[in-house]
Amino acid sequence: MMVQRLVILLLVLMVVFVGCDEDEPVEDLKDTDAKSIIWEKDGAKMVLIPENFEQAKDTYDEFGDLVPGKLVSDSFYMDTTEVTVGQFKKFLKSSGYKPTDPIPWAELYEYSPTDDHPMIYVSWFDATAYCEWADKRLPTEKEWEFAARGGLVGKEFPWGDDESIAREYVNSAGIVKWGKDKWENCAPVGSFHPNGYGLFDMLGNVWEWCQDWSDEEKKNRVLRGGSWYDDTYYLRVAGRDSYTPAATVNGAGFRCVSEFPAVQQ
Repeated sequence: MMVQRLVILLLVLMVVFVGCDEDEPVEDLKDTDAKSIIWEKDGAKMVLIPENFEQAKDTYDEFGDLVPGKLVSDSFYMDTTEVTVGQFKKFLKSSGYKPTDPIPWAELYEYSPTDDHPMIYVSWFDATAYCEWADKRLPTEKEWEFAARGGLVGKEFPWGDDESIAREYVNSAGIVKWGKDKWENCAPVGSFHPNGYGLFDMLGNVWEWCQDWSDEEKKNRVLRGGSWYDDTYYLRVAGRDSYTPAATVNGAGFRCVSEFPAVQQ
């Protein structure tokens, strides 16, 4: 009887010990183990884009001695989907922001008919204002491309180089050879397979505004990813376009990034 009690006690202690790892991050929101979070302000799901290590250039100090370049690590969180019509409507109602060009809602609903569709007809200024309201920002072009690759290196698309499975990952009317989908224009966000980082619609659906200027004259801002009406030339990770920051079109939207999460789930 005594032996049975000792065995039971030991089993209980083992369970408690295994379940109480002091090194396991629980509420440290800046820990890179927090892979997926919900952003409190706009309710967007975000995922951690892992470290992008780069070798900084070697330099020389004031005495002419070599200072080797250090590895620079950049990790950030990115919205898993493009900002939706519903999220942008919430922003307009709660922030008081007024776009310079009023949003043509009747035309917008022809292409993005529900709150779960991507927000379109937004300028770079509108996208930036949303990001500031949500305490986030637009991605740089470099961040966008790194995230779009989903961990793959040297591949043409986020799923690899096999065009035959493209329809499982991308919404575009211009890729008839890959098969037709049921959406004539924009698809609800997250309707296709995600890439290796858990990001949806990095190609197709709508172009996405980035922070960067596309030219030295600073007349146009970069967009990446292609849209629902583009052909295969733009539907590549390296695909690139640019508009004036005030432009609003039916095939351009955006998603946000942040260095640290607001609420973890």
